Amino acid sequence: MEITGNTFYLDWEISLMVWLQENLGDFGVYAGSFFTAFGEPLVLIFIVGLIYWGIDKKYGNYIMINLLSVTLFGSFVKNIALRRRPYFDHESIKCLRPVEKGSIYDISLQGFSFPSLHSANAITMYTLVGRFAKNKVIKVVCWILPFLVGLSRVVLGVHYPTDVLAGWIFGVLMMLLVNLLIKLTGGTRWAFLVLLLGAFPGFFFCKSTDFYTSYGLMIGTSAAMFFEKKYVNFKNAKNFLFALIRVFIGGALFTGLSVLLKLPFSDELLNSASTASFLLRTGRYAVTAFLVFGVYPMCFNKGKLDL
Repeated sequence: MEITGNTFYLDWEISLMVWLQENLGDFGVYAGSFFTAFGEPLVLIFIVGLIYWGIDKKYGNYIMINLLSVTLFGSFVKNIALRRRPYFDHESIKCLRPVEKGSIYDISLQGFSFPSLHSANAITMYTLVGRFAKNKVIKVVCWILPFLVGLSRVVLGVHYPTDVLAGWIFGVLMMLLVNLLIKLTGGTRWAFLVLLLGAFPGFFFCKSTDFYTSYGLMIGTSAAMFFEKKYVNFKNAKNFLFALIRVFIGGALFTGLSVLLKLPFSDELLNSASTASFLLRTGRYAVTAFLVFGVYPMCFNKGKLDL
């Protein structure tokens, strides 16, 4: 069945977006592309990996459950609201940087618009990093970045301003919920399970790939946390250089596994909006997350790769 989505907006949103794109010009494209990267998976994984693998494993685990919860339930809400991206319905708004490569009008590929996950991810990640950081400059940057990430999504034409506002609010509410769940369940392990069960109904109606990617990552990460604690128990890196080495190796492993696990399947299946494709995506990302966050740290133990 073809996905069409819903269109709803306030008049001032269109006027603001057109004004920003017309007046910022090429600068807006470059600045928007730069700042939007701070809400994208590559940068977020790098920061999480640096903290989890290298600096403070326990706090890295805490950041991961928050970030994955925001992404998973944000995707869940997107598939309820089904809000089409601004450029779908307004010729005056240009899509200056699509979410995914491919057709910019493929909703299953580009995802829905409300709320903005970049904005939700940014306020979650940088709020938690700001709380953790001792350096005042880093703290200030962490307060500014969520605003710049949100603004970039509007400038690039992929989100309405109300998407961004909702993303910020949603990120804060999810952090409060996750914190409450951890207190009630006594740790992240059971909190992961409650969150996975809570999002499970999404399998019956979600039609965008971001939900299944997030669900797979949460399954794999929760299993990895249990496995690591019971069988690995790695120590944090000896210094910042070793922490970076761990991150770069882990990032390469994540990328390599993401490609490798696609090889047995046809592009037609992988790119389809079918149930089989969605379940396959969930499984691929679950395996990747488990191997990267659970098994890979075994290399950190003495006698293997003592970094």
